[in-house]
Formats: sequence, C-alpha cells, structure tokens
Amino acid sequence: MRGKFVAYYRVSTRKQEASGLGLEAQKTTVATYLIGREARLVAEFTEVESGRRSDRPALELALTAARVHQAALVVAKVDRLTRSVGFLSRLLEAGVDVRFADLPAIEGPTGRFMLQQMAAVAELEAGLISSRTKAALFAAKARGQRLGGNRGVTLSSKAKAKGREVQRDSAKQRASDLAPLLDELRASGHRSSAEIAKALTLRGIPTARGHSTWAAIQVQRLRARLR
Repeated sequence: MRGKFVAYYRVSTRKQEASGLGLEAQKTTVATYLIGREARLVAEFTEVESGRRSDRPALELALTAARVHQAALVVAKVDRLTRSVGFLSRLLEAGVDVRFADLPAIEGPTGRFMLQQMAAVAELEAGLISSRTKAALFAAKARGQRLGGNRGVTLSSKAKAKGREVQRDSAKQRASDLAPLLDELRASGHRSSAEIAKALTLRGIPTARGHSTWAAIQVQRLRARLR
C-alpha cells in the first residue's frame, strides 16, 4: 500500500510567499523525499507566519487532513517548525506521524522522540525551566507527602482507564475532523448513511481502523458522536 503524506510549508513574510523564495526550495525538498517511497501527496498547506507564533491555522488544517486521510505530515526542514514549546507540544498531541524531509531516517517513534527533545530544548531556550518544580517537591516532602512509588492504584486498572479515555478522545477527534466533509456530502445530495458510506469509500477516506470501505453503521456511529 502506498504511503500517504500531507505537506506543510512555512514562510515568514508575504513577500517570500509571492516571490517563491524559500517556498519552492521546501517543495523541492519534500518532492525529493517522496521519490522512491511509493508515496502519494494528498494535500499541501502553506503558512505565512512568524516561527515564534503558535496560532497557525494552515497547520491546523494540515493536521486535520493528515488525520482524515491517516497520512503522515511531512515538513521540508526541522527549522521550519518552531522553537516554541507550546507549538511543539500541540504537534505532539495531534496524533499525527511527523516526518522531516531533511532527516529521512527520523520517523515513527524516533521522530516523536525527536519532537519531544525539541520541545524540551525550546523550553530551556525560552527560560521556562526554573526551580519551582524542585521547590514544590521539597515542600511536599516536608509535609510528609510520599513521592513516587505505588499510590494504591494497580497498573492494570490505570492502563485500562487510560486506554478507554484515549479511545473516546480519538473517536471524538475523528468525528470532528470528518464533520465538514459530512456536511459537504449532505449538501450535495447524499442523505442516507449508506449513500455517505459509499461516497467516503469512493473518495478514499479510510475508516477509523484504516479500512478502505465504509459501512452504513459506521456512518451512523459517526453521526451519533457529532450529535
């Protein structure tokens, strides 16, 4: 099965966007990365924004598209991301595999680990690391509060609860991502769940479990979550 990717490009000024300065280089880097990987680019998004800002609407659209298509997000260069710890944390929480075209060997768990390290470095560079955590731990210890160890909750129960929470959040996020597409399909005359299921299948949108064919019951569940 061919891999699917969503490309995210960023330039800092409108002048750069108009001239193609920097943007064309990013597109060339991404195209080179995809060559030989049997990869398919399903969408491209360009942000014109300062690297220090974390409110990036084009990035949000790119992340949504990546989740909808169950694709990886590819960025031309690591420095096209940011030094903002808030932004990097948002990227880590998005549930999307992130690839760096200039570091082709970094992907999957290794890529996520790299993002985590980048977030840690960004926090350090921004001067956000302070002695407050150590002071809080010291105060808690002085009150006799036990730090670390077993709190009386078994690991299995905690793991199960966390798993259910993750599944619920994932299902809600998936429904939210697909909501605009469902509205579009209804507006174009696809009314029944069976019709919408067929349309989603024809458009190549995978199901939550990655299957290529939708069933009416899956659309019904999706609608129920949106209600």
